[in-house]
Amino acid sequence: MRDIAVFSGSAHPRLAAEVCAYLDTPLLPVRVQRFANDCLEVQLQANCRERDVFLIQPLIRPVQEHLVELLLMLDAARGASAARTTVVLPHYAYARSDKKDAPRISIGARLMADLMVTAGASRVLTMTLHSPQVHGFFSVPVDHLHALRELASHFRQYDLSRTTVVSPDLGNAKEAAAFARMLGVPVAAGAKQRFADDRVAITSVIGDVAGRDVIVLDDEIAKGSTVIELSRHLQQRDVRSIRIACTHGLFADGALQRIAALPGVLEVVCTNTVPVPAEARIPELTVLSIAPALAEAVRRIHDGESVSALFESPEPVAGQGLF
Repeated sequence: MRDIAVFSGSAHPRLAAEVCAYLDTPLLPVRVQRFANDCLEVQLQANCRERDVFLIQPLIRPVQEHLVELLLMLDAARGASAARTTVVLPHYAYARSDKKDAPRISIGARLMADLMVTAGASRVLTMTLHSPQVHGFFSVPVDHLHALRELASHFRQYDLSRTTVVSPDLGNAKEAAAFARMLGVPVAAGAKQRFADDRVAITSVIGDVAGRDVIVLDDEIAKGSTVIELSRHLQQRDVRSIRIACTHGLFADGALQRIAALPGVLEVVCTNTVPVPAEARIPELTVLSIAPALAEAVRRIHDGESVSALFESPEPVAGQGLF
């Protein structure tokens, strides 16, 4: 891959190194300097002229720092005459700010997309956006991947004969149904009301879960209020066991420990789109790598091959439907 140049910001260099290992290409160095006035300066320390440049940087805590760093990397690549610059965005933190649900409120997902394109992004490669419409906020091509195959491959090691996939809310039901089809199991969904960032209520669960082993599938877990509330509701429905699965494991404010302490929860599974520090990991946590999927998508983008063909949803399994 002679004409490819891969750089990583400071958000998740370990994931970037894994991607480059699968691509058999070096991860090129980046220098980030902070001046006395707290401004950042970024230098891409390898040739970019007429090369296919990929910048790997999830927007994770501290989000604003990593966002500005990414914008500066984009500007540096454009100024260095890169032929094309692709943002590899494993986690897009602002994706939750996707609509005007209160007067005079900002729509952060659209604004950050505009900033990236203005800074020099030619293309975006991302994974499991919080809502589908965020894809359309970018005015450049977007390849939107998911981690359902990685998650399904992990759960196939278990006896799934009495398993049901449960979506925390109806908004995520389509993804949960696709995941259930991969496993060949039925699907259910919670009826959720959100009152604040950390306060939700599950009023009911639509579908048969009594006496079943349950896999709760969500796109991301931050404070864990949704899955904790759902798990308590499922226990009242006499489920046999609960496993929690998500793509983005943010686990803020001790959420991982609170989830694992719930009765009946056997395992929490996430991917490495967001780094989970070693000191925060617990025995119940399993972290799956999405580096192979990202690397294959990068290769296909570079070679001009179809990415959607690689990650399109599987055909439904006969007899499996929503609820």
